[in-house]
Amino acid sequence: MPRVVPSQIVEFIDAEFPFARSRQPSTFTHADIDALSALVRLTEELPDELRTVSGRNHSFFLRGIETIRGTVTSRIAFASASHAPLDERLRNEIADVREILEPLPDEAPSPATAELSFIPDADLRDSIRNDVSAANRALHDGLWKASTVLAGATAEALLRWAITEKKLEPEVERARAAVIPKAHKDPNRWDLDGYTKVARFLGLIDGETEKQADLAREFRNLIHPGRSTRLAKVCDRGTALSALAAVELIVRDLS
Repeated sequence: MPRVVPSQIVEFIDAEFPFARSRQPSTFTHADIDALSALVRLTEELPDELRTVSGRNHSFFLRGIETIRGTVTSRIAFASASHAPLDERLRNEIADVREILEPLPDEAPSPATAELSFIPDADLRDSIRNDVSAANRALHDGLWKASTVLAGATAEALLRWAITEKKLEPEVERARAAVIPKAHKDPNRWDLDGYTKVARFLGLIDGETEKQADLAREFRNLIHPGRSTRLAKVCDRGTALSALAAVELIVRDLS
């Protein structure tokens, strides 16, 4: 099932009920029933992690949806020659729903995604959590390459953070000289292989995690057509699961 996001619902409202943005007067007819029904369906399919409304907005959002749902159910209401009170209330509720949805993000980690509370930088933490969630969502949707690549990139981001943010500069340089002597001295210019080897040398991850991260690196490299053809391998459910397993193990160790 395609993923529904807040901006998609706002776009739908603007197309079907253009009065909602500026709260202009409008009337409804039987022809609007299908659009009203679709609006209810779209809000029902909005993932919980994207329905980040609370307090007064949450109450108004629920009231708006139930008013719209009730109107769809009671189609007889549109048979009346004059239904101005219904028009006004329905118009306001649709406008309220639009106003509440408009500022909501289209991307947020699912509740099941690890909190990554060991990362103090909130922006970085949220960015990595979004990538973990997106990789799992891609797995669920059967997008093996996307899941594999996202998970591999997330593993790299986590290890890079662990190496560069823990104030271990002397130790990091000794580790670089020992396990990746030809790599650039700036850790920000390493790749997943370098981060994995240095993280293991520093004891930030264990041997099991190192092996899994190395597999994630190999599978992520399958995005290059030449390598994929040469090795006669492609990204599949197994590569996605393996890359995600590397992420989970890294999170476990860094926690």
